[in-house]
Parts: sequence; C-alpha cells; structure tokens
Amino acid sequence: MPEMGDERQIAPAAERNKGPILDVLRRALPHAGLVLPHGGLVLEIASGTGQHVAHFAAHLPGLIWQPSDPNTACHASINAWVRDAGLANVRPALALDVTQEPWPVDRADAIVCINMIHISPWAATQALMQGAERLLPPGGVLCLYGPYKRGGQHTAPSNAEFDASLQARNPAWGVRNLEDVLDLAARHGLDLVEVVEMPANNLSVILRRR
Repeated sequence: MPEMGDERQIAPAAERNKGPILDVLRRALPHAGLVLPHGGLVLEIASGTGQHVAHFAAHLPGLIWQPSDPNTACHASINAWVRDAGLANVRPALALDVTQEPWPVDRADAIVCINMIHISPWAATQALMQGAERLLPPGGVLCLYGPYKRGGQHTAPSNAEFDASLQARNPAWGVRNLEDVLDLAARHGLDLVEVVEMPANNLSVILRRR
C-alpha cells in the first residue's frame, strides 16, 4: 500500500476488478493480432489512478502500454504506479480528452477503456468510437468495461441506484443502454466480439475493427 509521500492513489474498485479484467484481456487482445506476450501497442483511455495499467503491463510484459487521462492531476499517480512496479513497457501518461482533436496518439493495436462511458456525457462515447475507428487497424480491438443497461433495463437494483446517483451529480452522465453503444460502434466499423458478465453487475464488451 502507498505510504505517506507516495504519489500512488488507490481506487478500491480498481483493486477489486483488475484481476477479472486482466482475464478478459488475455483472450481479447489476440483478436488485434497481438501474439501474447509479444508486440503491439495498447492505448488505455481514462487510466485514472494507474492501478489497472500497472497490473495489466506487469502480467502482459511483451505489450507496450500507453496510459492516458484528461485530468493531468492523475498523471503523477499513473506514473508512480508504473515506476514502483519497475515496468519498462509502459509509456509516460498522456493528457488525452477523447472529445478534443487531434488525439496525442495516431495509432494503436488495441484500446482499453474502463469505467468512462457512464461517467461522461454521451458525446464522449461518440468521440471514443470515432477515435477507435481512426486509430485501430482492421482486426484491432476496443475493450470496454463498466455497468450497462440491457434492453433498456438495469441488470441489478444496485445499478439503478448507481445510475440515479450519477445523474444527480451530472444530468449528462448515466449508465448507458448496451444496445445504443453497440449501434454507435457498428456505425464506426466496430463489430461485437463478446459480452462478458463480470463481478458487481458489470460487463466487459469486446469490439473488433471491421
């Protein structure tokens, strides 16, 4: 655990879900032509504290990881997690707001985006799909994680309560309908590969560039 003066921040949810998400990435990333554990650039959107990218990079050491977050205050924590783990396959964090073009990255073999879509306006999801279409090669994958409605209905009472709390904080936020996200993705050349049921009523959604 970080000690006093340590720049690493801890999000309890990230600590809980990093293992299950890694299990999904192990089988999803080869769809991008990444022969694990060798080669390929993975862009993480909205890296937050940096716990996820440090965990993934440590367990998939042959891939190059590019963390990013629009909040530059997060960058010290991201870089500190990477530095503490002694990882040579993670680049310094970038300031990347999906809604602001041009992005500071012009290509990636895969994109990972965890817990962003519900804590941002719908315009951010639209920009994410546009960016994925632009950056990913044919066969490249976009890996999403978070809570979703299915068929317009919440998958658990706790998700409905969470959705209400998000919209109370910002009316533009909220748990999205999975079918709406998939329809938007399809319009940007991204086809559904798999939806994986995850702990705490979340889903991993794997999309592949057409």
